[in-house]
Amino acid sequence: MVKPQSGRPDRFRKNRFLEGLNDAGAEIKEIHLNRVKLEHCRACGNGWGTCNKTGNCVICDDFAEIYQALREVDGDGIVWISAVYWSEMTECFKVFFDRLRRCDAAHNHFLAAKRCILVACAGGTGRGTLECLTQLERGLTHIGMRVYDRIPVVRYNRDYDLPALVEAGKTYIDRLENGFDMYY
Repeated sequence: MVKPQSGRPDRFRKNRFLEGLNDAGAEIKEIHLNRVKLEHCRACGNGWGTCNKTGNCVICDDFAEIYQALREVDGDGIVWISAVYWSEMTECFKVFFDRLRRCDAAHNHFLAAKRCILVACAGGTGRGTLECLTQLERGLTHIGMRVYDRIPVVRYNRDYDLPALVEAGKTYIDRLENGFDMYY
């Protein structure tokens, strides 16, 4: 469980959604893309390389391990969380996501029908948050994932959205365990 550091107001606690997942008893595996080695797609060969034919990327970095971890999510959900930079997901997220789409949507379909929640957090005006969520959802839909919710967090709404994220995490686990089927 994430607890506030002493002397810091409650509103500065991070990982509220994960706190809700923990409170609901979920087993959580966090992957921080800014802490792993990921290279940009090389668009090798004719622009698709071997990824559209084999479902594997030729680049030797941490991508394959992360992709395998996502494949192993069975029956549970995936939570995609990104800061927003210039109306887009972070650079390291985009690097990963571009390669993921090439391998999964074109060939493997390992993530098809997996359920997910999207969270985008922006500073500044927060205007880019909805564009970021839309881009992310578009790519995940192309892969075949099932987006249950999109949650934008900006300076304006963080005082009420951050506590709501705890409840959103608990609700997500309940829906995963007890059923909630959306039409796609």
